[in-house]
Amino acid sequence: MDLIYAEATPSGRGGVSVVRISGEGAKSVAERMAGPLPKARHAYLREILDGDDLLDRALVMWFEAGRSFTGEEVVEIHLHGAPVIVRRLGQVLRAQGLRMAEAGEFTRRAFLHGKMDLSEVEGLGDLLAAETESQRLAALRMSHGELARKADGWRSLLIRASALVESSVDFADEDVPEKVPDEVFGLLDEFKAELDFQIGGYAAAERVRNGFEVAIIGPPNAGKSSLINRIARREVALVSDIAGTTRDIIELRLDLRGLAVTLLDTAGLRDARDELESRGIDRARHRAEAADLRLHLSPHGKADSSLWQDGDLVVASKADLHPHVDGLSVSSVTGTGLDQVLDGIFDILSQKAAGAALISRERQLNALLAARAVIEDVHGLEAELLAEAIRQAAASLDHLLGRIGAEDYLEVIFTSFCIGK
Repeated sequence: MDLIYAEATPSGRGGVSVVRISGEGAKSVAERMAGPLPKARHAYLREILDGDDLLDRALVMWFEAGRSFTGEEVVEIHLHGAPVIVRRLGQVLRAQGLRMAEAGEFTRRAFLHGKMDLSEVEGLGDLLAAETESQRLAALRMSHGELARKADGWRSLLIRASALVESSVDFADEDVPEKVPDEVFGLLDEFKAELDFQIGGYAAAERVRNGFEVAIIGPPNAGKSSLINRIARREVALVSDIAGTTRDIIELRLDLRGLAVTLLDTAGLRDARDELESRGIDRARHRAEAADLRLHLSPHGKADSSLWQDGDLVVASKADLHPHVDGLSVSSVTGTGLDQVLDGIFDILSQKAAGAALISRERQLNALLAARAVIEDVHGLEAELLAEAIRQAAASLDHLLGRIGAEDYLEVIFTSFCIGK
């Protein structure tokens, strides 16, 4: 593979800029600029030279092939964080035949060299994109190989089941009975139960990864936009005494105690006065129906029955003007009740997130569904057909971890990474 390099830290001014080099001969490239680097995984303070021209004084370390992130020889140069220094070093490296890495190319090489499986790569991508504590924790579990370890455990069940089935086929004329042992079906039932748990928890895990949506709905002038602005502590939405001011959906993304949540400010629900308002109301209804939670907001704490779903939250607005309404109430003017409303949203969404599985991507779900489908009705199958079903289930696990059939996903996954990772 080509020798590649990239800045691994964000571009711009900073205390330190780290430039990473990967590929066969990376150490030699560094030594031409910095002098001898005796021991791997040790940091050396060196002058970085372009011929006789001093570029910078930097920390330099190298990692031997097989002991680095990519699995190749890797060098890291920790420069002072001035963009001009990084640009100048890039010129020197390109003059030596290196090229700048593409987005995600370091991680791609780690995958190709067996340092990471595809689920760990996806977990790393999620970790780099994490904005909340729940996203960070879920991504860490995936990037540290928890799904891979689960899959290896499932594979062990299939290997044991396969061995028992094959013995009933291969040694049918000897002392081993031809009937498939009951233990096989017990192992497959255990396997199905494990998959069912992951499949059942996919929706919650996907919402933790991508964020929950909460639609604030209610009649015109209920205070929806004012509530959004109060939560954001800035003017996100226009507020007016004129009914029907909000026509389109306004989104506010926030970190709600570790959960990624998008609040949706929607058009007031009423009989539309014109075509534009009608389209806004239709859009509001569509998004509200699809949201994870609907917050029904009105001055008197009434829910919209046409959009009500079990578990929705009802809140009375304008508590400064209507202080005696039963149940939850909030004032966007004084802030009264705001913490209680946010508590209510968090409690409901955290319950939805509690059943989250490890898998959070559609690709992972499809691999488990494929494995589950081939062993759905195995009781009563002849041994040869049962053995084939087990082999197909094992192949689906290989798809899950990217051991086979990964090519279709590589471009999509790695192009979402930043350059330098």
